Amino acid sequence: MEEMYNQVQEYLNMDDEIPFKEFRTYYQNVISHFDENAEQFSEDELWKGLFVAESIMSNAENRAKEEKNSSQAKKYRKMADRTTMYAQHFTKRINQLGYGEEAIRERFEAMLEEGSKKEDS
Repeated sequence: MEEMYNQVQEYLNMDDEIPFKEFRTYYQNVISHFDENAEQFSEDELWKGLFVAESIMSNAENRAKEEKNSSQAKKYRKMADRTTMYAQHFTKRINQLGYGEEAIRERFEAMLEEGSKKEDS
């Protein structure tokens, strides 16, 4: 999970968008990891999984809007739908650990900040 989290941080701090093929490969690796391991995620892995899922979901939704009528738009929408399911699942599990919406927002801000700091160094 750590490697995928670090990779998404790198992607989020890039000036240019990655090409569809690289995005799809990253998405497929993440989903495969989630499918195989998500039920056993530790608390830290849940947070990182949620961050990764939300990042992919948001990016895929934006790309689908930009692509509108292309064949890739449909693929981006499917990626967004699948990562939305995982984001909801991880959010539910994080809520069960006692974290509310405010705590999730604060943690996400800290994670985004962490990625920016890595980029600055």
